[in-house]
Amino acid sequence: MASALLRRQLAISLHINLRFPASGCRYVSKAAVNTQADYDYDRPLMKTQVPGPRSQELTKQMGQIQNATAINFFCNYEESRGNFLVDVDGNRMLDVYTQISSIPIGYNHPALLKVVSDPNNASAFVNRPALGILPPESFVDKLTQGLLTVAPSGLNRVQNMACGSCSNENAFKAMFIWYRNKERGHSTPSDADLSSCMINQTPGCPELSILSFTGAFHGRTMGCLATTHSKPIHKLDVPSFDWPIAPFPRLQYPLEEHVRENAQEEARCLEEVEDLIIKWRHKGRPVAGIVIEPIQAEGGDNHASADFFKNLRNIACKHGCAFHVDEVQTGGGATGRFWAHEHWGADDPADIVSFSKKMLTGGFFYRDELETDKPYRIFNTWMGDPSKNLLLAEVLNVIRQENLLAEVTRTGKALLSGLYELQAKYPAILSRARGQGTFCAIDVCNGTVRDRLILQARNNGVILGGCGDCSIRFRPALIFKEHHVHMFLNIFNDLLAAHK
Repeated sequence: MASALLRRQLAISLHINLRFPASGCRYVSKAAVNTQADYDYDRPLMKTQVPGPRSQELTKQMGQIQNATAINFFCNYEESRGNFLVDVDGNRMLDVYTQISSIPIGYNHPALLKVVSDPNNASAFVNRPALGILPPESFVDKLTQGLLTVAPSGLNRVQNMACGSCSNENAFKAMFIWYRNKERGHSTPSDADLSSCMINQTPGCPELSILSFTGAFHGRTMGCLATTHSKPIHKLDVPSFDWPIAPFPRLQYPLEEHVRENAQEEARCLEEVEDLIIKWRHKGRPVAGIVIEPIQAEGGDNHASADFFKNLRNIACKHGCAFHVDEVQTGGGATGRFWAHEHWGADDPADIVSFSKKMLTGGFFYRDELETDKPYRIFNTWMGDPSKNLLLAEVLNVIRQENLLAEVTRTGKALLSGLYELQAKYPAILSRARGQGTFCAIDVCNGTVRDRLILQARNNGVILGGCGDCSIRFRPALIFKEHHVHMFLNIFNDLLAAHK
């Protein structure tokens, strides 16, 4: 590993120029000027179909160890760079999906390699402490200098976790604990609470619920699965809780051309949210919290207006429910704001905001009132990873120094404009282009064609992801520039033109 890092740093120090040429773009009249750093490749380079022979062999070997049916291909991460992922067969692909939206500033960014190679940081990578009981001396400073510098409005506390699912799972627990303490009027449980919880009975295990939305995805652990409604395969054969599921607005696009119809649809959904809260209270399973994504990602990149979310927040307050905004996929800058909920313009947007993916670590920000009253109530062995906090602090520095949120906004406009043009050019194939920043999507005429286009794009040097029934989602790194947009549009245009 050390030798590979040294080789990479040597390549960077020699200023190897791998920039995209300023001419030859077919899709637009003039290619965007490449201002990308020297650590990026210039273009895709394909040597085999994907997966290639080496990937196929490794997948076969993996299949003898565990279920390998979800594997797309095996990667060569040492040779991957910037916006380009290289596989074990030497294929270099423009990555517009970035490990399911989780690579913030590209592959092998020099700033992150510097963090890893700094001897002063060695302990954070070698020794992984049980942070809940034995944190390192520097941990408070690292949280203050990293995560807390991007804390959402009104949320002064942060609980670090390892991944998105465990972040949401423990956020749910925090909401339940808060709700029960509020019901009791104090935080001291009764003897009946203590004895009954040990046999999974009330009152110690209360009949509370979390309200979620159709199309939502909040994770694959047990509590999260009860709020996940994007694909049957996630939930099949797994017992779940009887918790309320509200309709998420099904809007018409472009949003600015369907304001009246969309407002009516959102009003309908909000009315049903309130009806469900009342219904579940009457069933003896009151709603302790509402969880929602600012943009439903896995469920199909479904959007709603700022007014919808602000009104939903008001409903939560009215009925005494905690309001949890799941920013696991939308957080970290992909929408052009660091948090997608910032687009709402709300003074009091949430009680809890969970995060992971582009944040490199997991966790949730929360209000003082949701602080648990006793140790070990929100707890696991690792409670995150100090090395990821080191890397995140450097990611945040790069975002600020390179003004990447403004870059995402500019690049996103180019991407969405290109998608609008493609859907106008191929109306029988594409529709409903939508997005904020580079967090974009477009619908394909059906799921079969969508899946075929994704595979064809991969074999032509572009990695895309699907979501919902028939959507393609775009999740590039924050360093994705306009010339990368045009590179993608050229390749995708050729595939659409050849589609039968």
